[in-house]
Amino acid sequence: MNAPADGNATIRAYDFDAALETAGLNLTPQSIDILQLNVTKLCNQACRHCHVDASPARTEAMTRETIEQCLRVLEAHPQIGALDITGGAPELHPDFEFLVAQATALGRHVMVRHNLTVQLDGHPVSKRAMDHLPAFFAQHKVEVISSLPYYQQYFTDAQRGGGVFKKSIEAMQRLNAVGYGIDGSGLIFNLVYNPVGPYLPAAQSELEAEYKKHLQQEFGLHFNGLFTITNMPIHRFKLHLQKSGQYAAYMDKLLAAFNPAAASGVMCRNLISVDHTGALFDCDFNQQLGMTVRPRSTIFEFDYDALMQRRIRFEDHCFGCTAGAGSSCGGATA
Repeated sequence: MNAPADGNATIRAYDFDAALETAGLNLTPQSIDILQLNVTKLCNQACRHCHVDASPARTEAMTRETIEQCLRVLEAHPQIGALDITGGAPELHPDFEFLVAQATALGRHVMVRHNLTVQLDGHPVSKRAMDHLPAFFAQHKVEVISSLPYYQQYFTDAQRGGGVFKKSIEAMQRLNAVGYGIDGSGLIFNLVYNPVGPYLPAAQSELEAEYKKHLQQEFGLHFNGLFTITNMPIHRFKLHLQKSGQYAAYMDKLLAAFNPAAASGVMCRNLISVDHTGALFDCDFNQQLGMTVRPRSTIFEFDYDALMQRRIRFEDHCFGCTAGAGSSCGGATA
């Protein structure tokens, strides 16, 4: 199956490198502004769209030695201004609070991918309570980034499980209570929207306005911004697409919506992702597919200059980041 690229050429189905070539793009690293750590695949949820395949049954976790090496890299490279901590539910890692405290002490901006419900569910194995998290986040001025698939219960629970919406609303109220999302507090609280199903997200600015209106009117809730992120056709979501016979149609949709402007802003150009073993990746999605940076390296051999000269690895899932307005860990790219 071929899709028109311009008036004179075609892109072989799902060939991302060919799409870049046709668009005249050479996507090389621009900087390393963000060090993103996936510290654990343990999660209190098992969401249908999760590209990490996180769940309460996962045991992978970054060692204290690897965490300390990540902190040494941050200390040695002040040009890396931000630490993005993800999982699983990263708060379930036993050294999570140590990592946050040490990174903020180094003057880094810390972002945490917080699923909200962990505040109420607690640790799925040890049963340790997590209701202190809003106060801890506020103490260290962490930027909190949380997924809320929709501002209505039906769609959120359909993607993330029964009861998740109600718990998410309560967790957001707790964050608001300590100042998150409140004008002038300096405590940043952003939400993430993933489509429920094989669709592209609507315009980020329009969705943000809708979310703010409904959440404020119905629940008195406040947040700063909304990031739209396309569901990546890998792992759990890819399996769902294949089982439902929608995989080819979804990939065709991503290919048809390829946007060169969005491609120029993909996150792999200013980010390095680290998995629980310390291996380095161009992005979190490549990490989940085992596509390490070339040549393969770990956080223990971190070489900023060499990484800036690397060739970023692309595959067909990258069409998810370049469709329409684009998709990255920070939302739309164009």
